[in-house]
Amino acid sequence: MTDLAAYRNIGIFAHVDAGKTTTTERILKLTGKIHKTGEVHDGEATTDFMEQEQERGITIQSAATSCEWDNHRLNIIDTPGHVDFTIEVYRSLKVLDGGIGVFCGSGGVEPQSETNWRYANESEVARVIFVNKLDRMGADFYRVVKQVEDVLDAKPLVMVLPIGIEDDFRGVVDLLTRKAWIWDESGDPSAYTLEEPPADMDDVVEEWREKLIEMAVEQDDDLLEQYLEGNEPSVEDLKRCIRKGTIALDFFPTYCGSAFKNKGIQPVLNAAVDFLPDPTEVTPQPEVDLEGNESGEVATVDPDRPLRALAFKIMDDRFGALTFIRIYSGKLEKGMTVLNTFTGKTERIGRIVEMHADSREELDSAQAGDIVAVIGMKNVQTGHTLCDPKNPATLEPMVFPDPVISIAVAPKDKAAAEKLGIALGKMIKEDPSFRMETDVDSGETILKGMGELHLDIKIDILRRTHSIDVDVGKPQVAYRETITQRTEDVYTHKKQTGGSGQFAKIEYTIEPGEPGSGYEFESVVTGGSVPREFWPAVDKGFKKSMVKGVLAGFPCLDFKVTLTDGSYHPVDSSAVAYELAAAAAYRQSMPKAGPQLMEPIMRVDVYTPEDHVGDVIGDLNRRRGMIKSQDAGTTSVHINAECPLSQMFGYIGDLRTMTSGRGQFSMEFLHYMPCPKNVADEVIKETLAREAG
Repeated sequence: MTDLAAYRNIGIFAHVDAGKTTTTERILKLTGKIHKTGEVHDGEATTDFMEQEQERGITIQSAATSCEWDNHRLNIIDTPGHVDFTIEVYRSLKVLDGGIGVFCGSGGVEPQSETNWRYANESEVARVIFVNKLDRMGADFYRVVKQVEDVLDAKPLVMVLPIGIEDDFRGVVDLLTRKAWIWDESGDPSAYTLEEPPADMDDVVEEWREKLIEMAVEQDDDLLEQYLEGNEPSVEDLKRCIRKGTIALDFFPTYCGSAFKNKGIQPVLNAAVDFLPDPTEVTPQPEVDLEGNESGEVATVDPDRPLRALAFKIMDDRFGALTFIRIYSGKLEKGMTVLNTFTGKTERIGRIVEMHADSREELDSAQAGDIVAVIGMKNVQTGHTLCDPKNPATLEPMVFPDPVISIAVAPKDKAAAEKLGIALGKMIKEDPSFRMETDVDSGETILKGMGELHLDIKIDILRRTHSIDVDVGKPQVAYRETITQRTEDVYTHKKQTGGSGQFAKIEYTIEPGEPGSGYEFESVVTGGSVPREFWPAVDKGFKKSMVKGVLAGFPCLDFKVTLTDGSYHPVDSSAVAYELAAAAAYRQSMPKAGPQLMEPIMRVDVYTPEDHVGDVIGDLNRRRGMIKSQDAGTTSVHINAECPLSQMFGYIGDLRTMTSGRGQFSMEFLHYMPCPKNVADEVIKETLAREAG
C-alpha cells in the first residue's frame, strides 16, 4: 500500500506561452521519466502529443503524467494556457491538490494567468509560483513579484533570488539556506554547483530573507515570540511554517529560473515536495445527494473507506475511450463493478492504466489519491461520480460555461455524413464546452464553442483525426433576448372536443429581472382560483418557451413571471391545460414587454509594440470596443478593452497586419449587453432570412 503522504497531485498552469510545457519537459527529464528533452517549438514536447498542438506550439488538452522525485510520487497535469481551452484548466484544478503557476519573466502576470489564478482560488488549490524565462530580454523578477501582489491580490513568499538577469542569468540564491545554485552553460540541469552567494548580493539576500522569516513565523505563535526576542528559527521550523501557510493559501512560495536553459527547476521540485499538500491535507470533496443538495458528508481521502471517484476528462485515442479518474476514497480494482450516480447504472472496470502523456502502463488496482485512466467505459462523462454500489454518493459536479459562438457544418458526401455524428459524439464527450445541435428547419449541424480558435481546432480534428471533410459556414454569434418593460396580462386556454375539454385561465405579470438573474417564477395566487398543484405546470410552460425569444428566436434571459390570479374548471382543468396556457401567454405577452436583443461582450487583452498603440485603439473603437485601461510593459503595451463578439471575427489577422506581426491578443466571455438598435435590426433581419431560406 502506498503511503499517501508521499503523493503530490499537481497541475502546471499559466498564460499562453509562459513556458508551462517546457517546464513540464524539464521536470520529466530531471526525474528520469524521459531521457531526451523534447522542445515545444520543434513540436516534440512529451505532453503536447496532438498534431494540432505540435504544429501550433500550444497546449490544447491537459495531459497527465507521473514521475518520482525525492521518494515522492508526482502526478502532473500540464494544462493549456489559451483562453479558448480554459475549461481544461478548470476541470484539472478541480481534481488537483496543488499547482505550479508559471509566469513569464518579461510578460509578467498576463490575462489568462488571472483567469487561471481565479479558478485556482475558487478550487482552493495551494500553489507555488515559478517566474520563468529570466534569460529573456526585458525579464525582471522583482517586477513580476510586485504584479502578483497588485494584479492577483496574492502574497508571494520569495524563496530564491536570481543571480544575473537576461543573458547573464546564471542561477539562484536559496534564501533559506543562503546557498547559491549556479548552473553551467552546458544545458544539463544536473550540472550545477552549490556555493556562497556573490558578495555584491549580501545586502539584498539578507533583506529578502528577513521578509521570508517574518511572513513564515506568523504561522506559529511560539516561533513568532522567539523571533521577536531575537532567536532565529531553524530551517526545519521555517519549512514547517511555510508548508502550513502554503496549504492554508496565506502565501505562495515564489521561485525563478529559465526552464528552457534548464536553470532553477530543482528548487521548484523540492518546493512541490516540501510545501504542496498531499491528498490527505486538502479540504475533502463535499458529497451531494441525487437531487444535488449537499448531504453534509465529505469524501475523506482514505483507501479503507467506500469508493468515491470523479471522472474529470474523457479522451478518445487509438486504443478506445479513456476516462481519467481522480480517486478520492477507497480502491479501484480491475474487474470490480462501480455505480455511476448520474446515470444510475453500474459499469465493470476493465483495464486501469497509468498515463504518461499518450503512452500507458497497465495497473491491477489504484487507490485513494491516485489519478488514473480506465479504458472502455461506455456511459461515463466528465463530472460523473463513480462509487461503491453498496454505498452510493455523488461528488460535487462540475459546472461548465455556455458556448458563445457557433458555426454550421455540412458533410461533403454521404460517407462523411454517416461518420460525422459518431465523431462529433466522441468529441463532445471529450470536451464539455463543445456542443452540437441540429437545426430542425434547415437540417444543418450547428457546432458551438468558446471562441474562433476552439472551433477551428475542432474542424481540424474532424478532418485529420476522423478523416471527415466538411463545408464550414460563417461563424454565428450566440445572441440572447430579454425584456425591458413590465406588463400585466391574462390568457384563457379553452378547447372543447368530443370528450372532456381543456380549460385554464391565468392572470400574470412579466417583468425584467436583474442582469444575470436568469428566469424566475413566483405565484401569489390566494383563495384557490388556480389550485396549487397546477402552479408547477404554469412555471413549466413559461420555462419551456424561454428557449425561443419573440424577436429572432434566440433564448430569452433575465425575466420574472408572477402568477397573480386565474380560474379553473373542476372537470376540464389539468396540468397540461395550464402548461399550454402559459406557453401561449408567453407568445402573447413578450412582444408587449419591450423585447430587446442582447449580444455577448468579450474581455479583450491586446499586447502591441508602443509605436502601434494608436492604430490598435482606433481599430478597437471602430469595432464598438470600450477601452478600459492601457499599461506600458517593458516590451509592449497591454490594452484591456470590452468588445462585442460579433465585431471580433478575424481579428488576429487584422492585428498582425497593423503591428507587423508582433501583436498578440486573447479574449474571453464577460457578459451580455443590449445590442444597439441598428445592429439589432440587422441581426434580426439576417436571422429571419436564414430561417426562411
